[in-house]
Amino acid sequence: MSKQGKAKPLKQAKVAEKDYDENDLAYLQKKKDEQKALKELKAKAGQKGALGGSGLKKSGKK
Repeated sequence: MSKQGKAKPLKQAKVAEKDYDENDLAYLQKKKDEQKALKELKAKAGQKGALGGSGLKKSGKK
């Protein structure tokens, strides 16, 4: 193998647009909404810090 730089990536064939029916569109919209909600929950959880706030557990011994 000689050192001639990076090999060019192969060109990918263009994908034709798919025809979506109402069920597909509803599913895609639902999936998009779930991703948005998940992202918001992660942002909200990140602001509060550790979940539960329990920290280190102490043993029951005295």
